[in-house]
Amino acid sequence: MQRRRTSLAVGLTAIVGLAAGTAGAANVSAKKAQDPAAAASTTTPIKHLVVIFQENISFDHYFGTYPNAANPVGEPGFTAKKGTPTVNGLTAGLLTNNPNLSNPARLDRSQAHTCDQGHGYTQEQKAEDFGAMDKFVQNTNRQGGGHPLTLGECLGTTPTPGNFPVMDYYDGNTVTALWNYAQRFAMSDNSWDTGFGPSTPGAMEVVSGQTFGVVCSRPGASFAILNSPANCPAAPAGTTPANPGVVQQPPANAGTTFSDSDPYYDICSTDSITSVQGGRNVGDELNSAGLTWGFFTGGFAAPGYVPGNPASDNLSGGHAGAECTAGHIGIGNTSVQADYIPHHEPFQYYQSTANPLHLPPLSIANIGRQDQANHQYDLADFNAAVDNNNMPSVSYLKAPAFQDGHGGYSDPLDEQTFLVNTLNHLQKSPEWKSTAVVIAYDDSDGWYDHVPPTILFQSQSSIDVPGFCGGASATIPVGFGGQQEQGRCGYSQRLPLLVISPFSKQNFVDGTTTDQSSVVRFIEDNWLQSERIGNGSADALAGSIENMLDFHKTGKSTLILDPSTGLLAKGGKKH
Repeated sequence: MQRRRTSLAVGLTAIVGLAAGTAGAANVSAKKAQDPAAAASTTTPIKHLVVIFQENISFDHYFGTYPNAANPVGEPGFTAKKGTPTVNGLTAGLLTNNPNLSNPARLDRSQAHTCDQGHGYTQEQKAEDFGAMDKFVQNTNRQGGGHPLTLGECLGTTPTPGNFPVMDYYDGNTVTALWNYAQRFAMSDNSWDTGFGPSTPGAMEVVSGQTFGVVCSRPGASFAILNSPANCPAAPAGTTPANPGVVQQPPANAGTTFSDSDPYYDICSTDSITSVQGGRNVGDELNSAGLTWGFFTGGFAAPGYVPGNPASDNLSGGHAGAECTAGHIGIGNTSVQADYIPHHEPFQYYQSTANPLHLPPLSIANIGRQDQANHQYDLADFNAAVDNNNMPSVSYLKAPAFQDGHGGYSDPLDEQTFLVNTLNHLQKSPEWKSTAVVIAYDDSDGWYDHVPPTILFQSQSSIDVPGFCGGASATIPVGFGGQQEQGRCGYSQRLPLLVISPFSKQNFVDGTTTDQSSVVRFIEDNWLQSERIGNGSADALAGSIENMLDFHKTGKSTLILDPSTGLLAKGGKKH
């Protein structure tokens, strides 16, 4: 194997009236459009960026032994191409003499359904143990909610003394499609979770590079470091109107989100405590530049919704929550998981970009443009936009929960189905020649990864392990109004990152240091004249993903896979 070098580096009433008064006029066939995003000025040939934002996977959990798979009988085989570069993965020593309480063990396809591991802000710091990376079992291992597993109950490997699921990993016989995409396109083995903690902070990082700026919550909220916060109503608070385009500035007593809370501006929120995030996000930047964009998530619309027909989304009479009812059962699970999870939708925390009642766009032609949907959509809207030559310049995609990869209710096989179907669809579209797809993750779920982080954002808060994030001499980031932004310690753990595009370098492993906010940086560099969000956002320090791209290529590379096996589809073409 070839070894490559690494380098570090609104008023709601008015909106409803608009829906009734203009839907007919706006519902012009989008098929007549000729890829309007192509007219936007960009610094690269990329005219469409699609960010598929998945859940809770560390780099070693999916790619620790890449490109070497066990290939047992009965599982999809994987053989690396000649000259495939290796990664900074699980060496023989780490597999057989690991400093943790157990060695990593391979999971096969029959063990696709695992428990959700512990991934709290402080837990993850303790697991890393000042860079020794040897306390994962004690701090993030979870087996059926803290008790020993029985066979058939969200298995990793069967827990026995000396064997703990948090250490385990998959290879190319289970995450087959991802390994094949890495062979055909580009991946990174040096991309990081911007900060410690679970889904909500990670979701905010990929759209704003910022978790500081909580402006509204309830006193005593465990999800945020707060001084004297204002009171927010308990959820569901989705009937409260947002204010499209108006950025809420954090007050002097703002805090930092470090755990999960539901967004205040969402009818589907069920937490007893909700929160509002202040400051700008990348959607605000794109709005200011007049560019098309959207966040598309499974289950955002009511069951039965048909894109282009707004009335089909109003099944419950006045949007009283029908949007929250869709659900599925994933492989190996036994209960229905709601497709839409409010705390995975970052734009719903901001009054400027929220769509509290999940109102649909007025037409397919409006997708990506400002109307009552305020750029927040169902996944069906994205597919309709692609099919009607109306894909926005920037699209964030969130799978329905059972396909997002999150341990406990999803799994890598259901996730593979979503990823492959989405990528096959895009690769068959006319816009593929100018598209880049980024597959990224929100956090590590606490799964073991062996590489210690560089602490770029220091902190001395009560939730930080003393001394871990910089000690007494820590340099705390300063942002809004000159406030110190505590509770943002990071980087935390390596996460998978792939760039799939006709312009991707082929069979390439990038060693450039990147993080979740590198997605924001690429959007800014490509469309916004390198504008930065400011006020302490991580985008100012983020590494670029452009080293995974080669703009001298012809723009024709495709790889059509089978969503079940992750192998080349029967009759599928590979260019």
